[in-house]
Amino acid sequence: MTDHLKVFEWAPVRGVWRRELALFRRYWASSSFASIIEPTIYLLAFGFGFGSLVGHVAGYRYVDFVGTGVVATATLFTSVFPGMFNTYIRRTYQHSYDAVLAAPVDVHEVVAGEASWIAVKSGVYSCAPILVSLAFGLRPHAGVVAVPIFTVLTASGFALFGIWASTVVPSINSFDYIISGVLAPLFLVAGTFFPISGLPHWAHPIAHVNPLYHCVELVRHAVFGFHPLADLGHVGALLVFAALMWFLAVRGMRRRLID
Repeated sequence: MTDHLKVFEWAPVRGVWRRELALFRRYWASSSFASIIEPTIYLLAFGFGFGSLVGHVAGYRYVDFVGTGVVATATLFTSVFPGMFNTYIRRTYQHSYDAVLAAPVDVHEVVAGEASWIAVKSGVYSCAPILVSLAFGLRPHAGVVAVPIFTVLTASGFALFGIWASTVVPSINSFDYIISGVLAPLFLVAGTFFPISGLPHWAHPIAHVNPLYHCVELVRHAVFGFHPLADLGHVGALLVFAALMWFLAVRGMRRRLID
């Protein structure tokens, strides 16, 4: 039976979390600074820079439109980069997983622990643009409290994507192909800075299969008012994405560490 079908034992997952927490205590300041400041700069630059020229987009103040979109962007980068680089470095250079697997821990439990830690941390960090937007006049609906749920769900999929990507690249420099060829298009074609209705018709199907687009829509609806049927579809798309990435990440890590 393959790893991704085995029954979980939560003690190893908790062990991975304890290890991550011990490491996080050492680098939390620099990590938190980068994860919070970068999306805030995007918000200030695009929201107030272009906002002074555009005014309103799709019925929203442009600063509010960007403020909610940047939440998804922050989710992407604070989840996929740790998934890619941390996993690759720990597997290839530090051999951390060899030590972990010497204990009674299976590959799928290591992946679950790593991905869930990244997802929760990313989901929290990604809410920073909402807090900044509040200071500049955002008036959210009560549904804004659901934003961390959506960001954690999205971050889970992208963390697993990063872990899987770390198993298929031949060298750490090869991540440039993924960053430029995959992440940049996802970042730009997600409705973050402009509505996807402004894209050519041939690009609309591409945008709709972009997991980041579904995160953007969920965050905006949480802030400005839910659209129940559409939002169920968005959640379903993110769940399918996370499930597919789980399968690929576990299989890839098993191939690299055991097979």
